Amino acid sequence: MTAIRPAARPARAEFSSGPCAKRPGWSLDRLKDAPLGRSHRAKVGKGKLKRAIDQTRAVLQVPADYRIGIVPASDTGAVEMAMWSLLGARGVDLLAWESFGEGWVTDAVKQLKLKDARVLKCGYGDLPDLAQVNFDHDVVFTWNGTTSGVRVPDGDWIAADRKGLTICDATSAAFAQRLDWGKLDVVTFSWQKALGGEAAHGVLILSPRAVARLESYTPAWPMPKLFRMTKGGKLVEGIFEGETINTPSMLCVEDYLDALDWAASIGGLDALIARADANAKVIADWAAKTPWIDFLAKDAATRSNTSVCLKVVDPEIVALPAEAQAAFAKALASALEKEGVAYDIGAYRDAPPGLRIWCGATVDAADLAALTQWLDWAFANEKAKLAKAA
Repeated sequence: MTAIRPAARPARAEFSSGPCAKRPGWSLDRLKDAPLGRSHRAKVGKGKLKRAIDQTRAVLQVPADYRIGIVPASDTGAVEMAMWSLLGARGVDLLAWESFGEGWVTDAVKQLKLKDARVLKCGYGDLPDLAQVNFDHDVVFTWNGTTSGVRVPDGDWIAADRKGLTICDATSAAFAQRLDWGKLDVVTFSWQKALGGEAAHGVLILSPRAVARLESYTPAWPMPKLFRMTKGGKLVEGIFEGETINTPSMLCVEDYLDALDWAASIGGLDALIARADANAKVIADWAAKTPWIDFLAKDAATRSNTSVCLKVVDPEIVALPAEAQAAFAKALASALEKEGVAYDIGAYRDAPPGLRIWCGATVDAADLAALTQWLDWAFANEKAKLAKAA
């Protein structure tokens, strides 16, 4: 017997974890002031880029002495710029508990071939033992594991008197979680995540300690042009004033400015965090009363409030072979996409099978509440199909 189709539908069905949902009320008309067909080096282009940097600082509450630059290739480009430019001066600890952290391990160990590299890793759902991190080393980590739904609880575990640099991939944490700037030397993100911007651009934020490393250390390997942030031993300050290394899309910049203006209009970072927390609570409250679903994150204190990762724990489904469990999770996501009530909520390809629902600030809680009813509907229907086929 199939379940009754819910009456309420999400007004917006975009729950993808990247690119993420546009802000409430967004429309293409908001981008009409984009200087299309103009050089990004012209006064109008540089002005837009500089305003994007200034607004980022204001909304994220970035300290005045930290540099902010817009760089190519999304968050990946920003992280790799930092790693290729800064690592190798001392040992490095690499933390990995999901796929993107694993990627930074590959960069450091297999591409840069760093000899004094120590990897602290664990499986999906957990965090490595943060007490084991050596802050005489540089440290590379994700603040929020986008593909596992596990985040660090805060910055208290990071030594204030560290000798090394902390390089933090914060792409699914920025604008939804409070970053401890005093403990972070490099922070990266892409605006396609928590503010729902368009893809291909990254943001790189450097502390004074990171700038000092850049100006005093030359890596042993050749440096691609896109990664070069110094000239003659001095930081290229223009990068952090809107003079980008490559050509940015001014349409994407305009879209980011619109998102930043919206963020400021609702109350800035505090309001963004409150929206994300409220959204995540909708899923948490539903999961608490729903026996067939649970969080991938084992500890509630380290659950993400943005990329919420879930696993099917119904005993009859868990008893199936691994391939059948994965197929069941995919069937749930497919059924919801077919109904037009949830797009792109399947688990990341390298993660355990399950669902991943974006709960960042650009999503509305009412849409998530409606989605939970459809999740129950899809589960009941797909399980009934299994019973019929048995």
